[in-house]
Amino acid sequence: MKEANNLPVLDEGPFYHGTKADLQVGDLLTAGFKSNYHPEIIMNHIYFTALVNGAGLAAELAPGDGVPRVYVVEPTGSFENDPNVTDKKFPGNPTRSYRSKEPLKIVGEVTDWVRLTPTELQKWQENLARLRADPNAEIIN
Repeated sequence: MKEANNLPVLDEGPFYHGTKADLQVGDLLTAGFKSNYHPEIIMNHIYFTALVNGAGLAAELAPGDGVPRVYVVEPTGSFENDPNVTDKKFPGNPTRSYRSKEPLKIVGEVTDWVRLTPTELQKWQENLARLRADPNAEIIN
């Protein structure tokens, strides 16, 4: 598969998406929802990663009271490296993070990902609170 800009994609999966939503195999994840990091922004893309524990982190940090879940997903269209982390914060794409304007199809669920300790979760939540309070923080949408 090629990225939207016709550059080669760094890997071909499997891919994962972390959330607190209770979904089923065959469901589609779509763009158009509030950002987990800046809730005032409606996202133009759906994000995913090739790292199961990266998706687990996203699931733990997702808003809501649901159980954190990691789904195995398949992109239904073109996708690109996530510009919010690729080369902006880290050279290349070490987080193996991607985004697409097209839906992701849920093809399974992973239950054996590494969970955050309560202390680790608290540190991540504090980091997110600082990010939300930073008027200069931006999301490339």
